[in-house]
Amino acid sequence: MQRFITALSVALLWFAPLALAGGADEIRPADEYRLELNYISMQEAERLVGNNDVYFFDVNTLELWAEGFIPGAVHFFTEDWKSLLPQDKDAALIFYCANRLCNASEIAAYSVMQLGYTNVRQMPDGIYGWRMSGRVVEKP
Repeated sequence: MQRFITALSVALLWFAPLALAGGADEIRPADEYRLELNYISMQEAERLVGNNDVYFFDVNTLELWAEGFIPGAVHFFTEDWKSLLPQDKDAALIFYCANRLCNASEIAAYSVMQLGYTNVRQMPDGIYGWRMSGRVVEKP
């Protein structure tokens, strides 16, 4: 009998949290949601280079920036990055960093989206992919 009571107690202690999970709150939408990032290929980005309505932002270190960047791109890895953004919140903004292993441009893109910019894209291949594919770069 003692073994039965012990086993029952252990079972109740084990399964009790499952019975109580989420029991106190009503079901409602989440307060926060993750913004979805819109990616752009190098081919698409290359067609937009030189377009006055499209802004390229290089989110690399100053050393990597000095090695070359997409023509017309603005160095974004600065403390006053908000001052670099256009007034038009619907403007096309393209962010890139080093390569697919770098997430600095994703972080920058999400930050800009949280400010209300609606046409934000991120180029995963970054400047290394751009250069390795033989595309033109500009130097400061």
